[in-house]
Amino acid sequence: MLTIAFPAAAFDTNCYVIAPAAGEECLVVDPGIGVEDTVAAVLREHRLRPAAVLLTHGHLDHVYAVAPVCGGGTAAYIHAEDRYRLEDPLAIVNPGMLAMLEQQFGRKATWRAPERVVELAGRDALELAGLQVSVMHAPGHTEGSVMFGLPQVPDGVTGVEVSSTVLSGDVLFAGSIGRTDLPGGDHAAMQRSLRDVVLPLPDTTLVLPGHGPATTMDRERATNPYLQGLGA
Repeated sequence: MLTIAFPAAAFDTNCYVIAPAAGEECLVVDPGIGVEDTVAAVLREHRLRPAAVLLTHGHLDHVYAVAPVCGGGTAAYIHAEDRYRLEDPLAIVNPGMLAMLEQQFGRKATWRAPERVVELAGRDALELAGLQVSVMHAPGHTEGSVMFGLPQVPDGVTGVEVSSTVLSGDVLFAGSIGRTDLPGGDHAAMQRSLRDVVLPLPDTTLVLPGHGPATTMDRERATNPYLQGLGA
């Protein structure tokens, strides 16, 4: 599975481009702030055509470039409970953060919603770009946070024993989890998601998070302090 990962220009949000192989259709996952040129370059280099944009949740740093990356005909997929965030994510961002972004990039932040949006539900099974994608609803960071599971692993992964992949968004990071103190966050819901959705994942799952380095469920089960004592 061809997998290209790169950070956005703000907040180090990971954007992923995933395809069965070069020259095929692809999925773009979490196109954050300032990724448009990099996505376009990756598509040209590998001769890829976007079939869908998958959003792990609706926070600005994960969706800011969704409309330009989608273009007119490609749909954005987001859980129904985070659908409202695509109406205008700027409206629910701290004004100080917006000012910081405007100072960093030298222009006022703007928002354009994608033309086509597909609402997801937990346990949806998708077939997109020749890939099978399972949807795992894992609220806590936001109401509609999801993880996307794939039965393959990226080409070239060595040094770890992995047999499947999960794009965990801001649910699970290497050594940490997503914060729950932002609007729509819920600590109790996050605890349930970690116990009922994250912990049952096989040890051989490769975790590609929304921020930070990749990890494995084997490593997180053994070392992540936020998973200790939850039970499976």
